[in-house]
Amino acid sequence: MSQLLGDALALVSVDSPSRGEAELVSLLEGWLADFPDISVQRVGDNLIAEANLERHERVLLVGHVDTVPLPLGHAPRIEGDLLYGVGSADMKGSLAVFLGILRDAQAAKVGISLVLYAREEIARSESGLTEVLSARPDLTSAKIAIVGEPTAGAIEAGCQGSLRARIDLAGVRAHSARPFMGRNAIHRSAALVAAVGAYEPREVEIEGLSFTEQVQCVGIDGGISGNVVPDRCSLSVNFRYAPNRTPAQAEQWIREFFKAYLEPGDYLEFEDNAPAAQPFLSLAAVAQLLALTGKPAHAKVGWTDVATLADAGLAAVNFGAGDPLLAHHPDEQVSLVQLESMDAVLRSFLGLS
Repeated sequence: MSQLLGDALALVSVDSPSRGEAELVSLLEGWLADFPDISVQRVGDNLIAEANLERHERVLLVGHVDTVPLPLGHAPRIEGDLLYGVGSADMKGSLAVFLGILRDAQAAKVGISLVLYAREEIARSESGLTEVLSARPDLTSAKIAIVGEPTAGAIEAGCQGSLRARIDLAGVRAHSARPFMGRNAIHRSAALVAAVGAYEPREVEIEGLSFTEQVQCVGIDGGISGNVVPDRCSLSVNFRYAPNRTPAQAEQWIREFFKAYLEPGDYLEFEDNAPAAQPFLSLAAVAQLLALTGKPAHAKVGWTDVATLADAGLAAVNFGAGDPLLAHHPDEQVSLVQLESMDAVLRSFLGLS
């Protein structure tokens, strides 16, 4: 078995759901301690491993160690040159590539800082990456950050912002046999749901890439009893917005979108707002990496921590092994070919080949 596939299998074999990464982080810390001339720092359940700090330029390799929860009966397996298992594509396969590069990092022409962080798959407010950047703000001086999200070996540039809003609609409680004495808050929500359902996605072109905005109702809650007209209904909405909107502009757009449906006594609250990120395709380092992939760049559909890094002042792109469509999927997998392709591109980019 190849070193890359073996390392990936070892990582996938350790259960590491969000908030449960400690065992895997300790394993990684032990591995890194055996690498030649590597400094390792642990910050909570996050690791920073570095080489060649005397080099003039630094590249940041970034990956999360957590996965979504395992399904019942889950067991990673290898069939031929394919590794199946939760986290194989998102993103333990890419972590195996990063680790292999760090083993040989002394030959690189640049400094390399590897950040492995916890709790990416849950609320952004819990992300270990923010802990790392708080403890080590100097990391943002790197010329580029490469986030190992699964991209099928292409560059997925930028990302959408993600805003979650809760809308509470008021009504008047009454007996369900005499609804004319009240006002049904659940019925009021129908107009808002219909408006979202009729929304025509806005497409924005940035640096030649097309970002498509989306609005979805993702939750609804209401009701008191089987014989009561409800006086409250809560609607959860997710807005995926393009990089040419700031978080504040995204919030204002949501306010305007629902303005006609809200009345005194209603309440709109923003529960989370993760910023979008620009593509950075005009940056020389990104252009160099893009050329090495031999593939066209794509706009990132969804949100990733390239936005967290960009918000901290660091240009970042998504680049990793595995098909992004298989992330969190029952058939999640990564192939040896994908791992080797990612490895070859990064080694060339870092001056290791």
